[in-house]
Amino acid sequence: MRGGSRWNELHGTSFGIDPIVAPAGDADYATIAPLMPDELTPRQAADRIGATTRSVQRWIVTGRLPARRVGGRWRVAIDAIDALGTSDSAPRAGAPPASTGLGEIHRLFVANRGEIAARISRTCARLGILAIVPQTDGPGGLNLLDVGRVVEAARAAGADAVHPGFGFLAESPAFAEAVDAAGLIWVGPPAAAIRTMGDKGAARRLAISLDVPVIPGYDDNDQDNARLTMEADRIGLPLLVKPAAGGGGKGMHAVRDRARLADALAAARREARAAFGDDRLILERLLEGPRHVEIQILFDAHGNGVHLGERDCSIQRRHQKILEESPSPSLTPAVLDRLGGYALALARAVGYVGAGTCEFLVDDRDRAWFLEMNTRLQVEHPVTEAVTGRDLVADQLRIAAGEALGFDREDVRHTGHAVEVRLYAEDAEAGFLPATGRIAALRWPEGPGIRVDAGVELGTEISSRFDPMLAKIIAHGKDRDEALARLAGALDDTLVLGLTTNLRFLRWLVREPAVLSGQARIDTLERIWPPDGWEDRAAAPDAAWQRAARLLAGTTGRAAATGSAAATPWTGGWRTNAPAAVSVSAVSVSVDDVVRVVRLDPSAAVAREAVPTADEVHVDVGGRSVAFRLASPPDVDRAARSALAHARGGAGGDVVAPMPGSVLAVHVSNGDSVEMGQPIVTIEAMKMEHVVAAPVSGLIGDIAVRATDQVGRGQILALITPS
Repeated sequence: MRGGSRWNELHGTSFGIDPIVAPAGDADYATIAPLMPDELTPRQAADRIGATTRSVQRWIVTGRLPARRVGGRWRVAIDAIDALGTSDSAPRAGAPPASTGLGEIHRLFVANRGEIAARISRTCARLGILAIVPQTDGPGGLNLLDVGRVVEAARAAGADAVHPGFGFLAESPAFAEAVDAAGLIWVGPPAAAIRTMGDKGAARRLAISLDVPVIPGYDDNDQDNARLTMEADRIGLPLLVKPAAGGGGKGMHAVRDRARLADALAAARREARAAFGDDRLILERLLEGPRHVEIQILFDAHGNGVHLGERDCSIQRRHQKILEESPSPSLTPAVLDRLGGYALALARAVGYVGAGTCEFLVDDRDRAWFLEMNTRLQVEHPVTEAVTGRDLVADQLRIAAGEALGFDREDVRHTGHAVEVRLYAEDAEAGFLPATGRIAALRWPEGPGIRVDAGVELGTEISSRFDPMLAKIIAHGKDRDEALARLAGALDDTLVLGLTTNLRFLRWLVREPAVLSGQARIDTLERIWPPDGWEDRAAAPDAAWQRAARLLAGTTGRAAATGSAAATPWTGGWRTNAPAAVSVSAVSVSVDDVVRVVRLDPSAAVAREAVPTADEVHVDVGGRSVAFRLASPPDVDRAARSALAHARGGAGGDVVAPMPGSVLAVHVSNGDSVEMGQPIVTIEAMKMEHVVAAPVSGLIGDIAVRATDQVGRGQILALITPS
């Protein structure tokens, strides 16, 4: 934490407004724990001898400085702090806050998991710092959303500092304050900066005060639905509804039809409450076809700030990024200078310290609008590292330890071009819905200019509990063409089997003309994906069926030898004077999986990449892991329903879960008459909602789930008798 008056005196601001200098909670606490006449708060004690608040808190926690705890707050005797201030082990009164040096960080607690935890650990290893990554899976796993337990775990591990990574508590001002209060070094900006910039409404109002353009919208505290509806009418359609807290695209809803506004407001509130614990909303006019450009900044605790250039993140799905690159293929130097100035002004205004990112929308006339500030390390930071040669995690640690930046904008050198894609456990062909499963085969690419930041390994179980990002694949080249060519080759060399990922989609994306031309906008993907004929191009070829059948035939043979019930006439067998045949099912989202009787032909071509698991075979089909299993006997009831639907010229009436998750709401009852497209069930997974609609019109014959039930992908939710 930075003390108020002392921080102003040392650093101030040159932008004509008072900086936000101290986090809420770093005041005198008089209303919480009254001071005795001979006592000081840690902040007051730090100001008295010219130390930092963090140093005083660390002395208290380690026993060097006597203190008492009142109402959850520390109280320091004036005599004790004066005695310490005249010793050789503390700064003299009136001296500027001393730089602790990176040597003070010996043990870093990483309050995160997966890819970013591995990324931070790599830098720590290079710097000689012990990275402590907590266990988050299983019965005894640490809940990364529990502030108290995370801080307790960091102290129990003997950590000097805490790095929040991204997601979870990374942008929680309460977490930053708790880390400071525990006497640990917080690798991030002051809590006040997090609080102001994490509130999109407050950030918009700050931007306006600094003459930074913002998108027309509504960001006030009156959250009554009637007021929001009135403001939506004032702003006009198309409209974007989004949470005032949080980020990552969660809870954002585009409204193009006035009749859908009420549903969008309700859904955005639910998702915001679930994801961020805050259901406040803001409204913005939805801009059509802009570019999404962000500026990476670094600020030290001495008031020095610099921006490291831009990243273009225009290629998105569901308001979430998929491909990021640096430099932007279409940003002029003049616009970059303008955006860099905006970012630095915003950061200085809140007393920012550390790494952060300001995000903007830019239209074809080079007009720009501020969106938000992410007060943490961004997922896409590797592309900036690739073109600047900097290690942003190392920069964060040095800044947190009190070191000055030691360079300015003129010292930043940009070399070549870098592109990053995010490998997700999701089904791009089913609306980018999240997928689950165990990684049964894994291969990462290598080669010049290729970097992989991964948070998974062979055997990792991917659940719906965490974000579906598995890894980031980054390519750097002398120019954009070389970077994209290297990335395409790297994706071709990547293999993930055992669960559905977006790898096949990514291979298509980096070769798509709209991407290669550098003209992609935030709405480009929804216009070009999926391309015409994609379903036929993506279908499993005969070679995949043949490879699966051969491996499954071995399973059948083993089952027959052991007397298992799996060896039935339906699943396959040998025929006199004919090749063996196996009835194989290709597992899909639909309950009615594709079934083939495959003749085992020794001369037939087979797929190269495949791996058997307990009861399935996973085959690589152009980058997609397709699961095959021995077909089950026909379901008489399902066959009857299918026949009835066919006789009536309609589709089947099974309502199935398109993804794993929790049932949030059931919108119908048994016997209800429903129309095709009417909401039947709402499922929530990874803090996002998905409405499952009726595939046909008819009568609800059976509802198989209720609210709070956990469902798997492909599970029947309800049955409809087609009308």
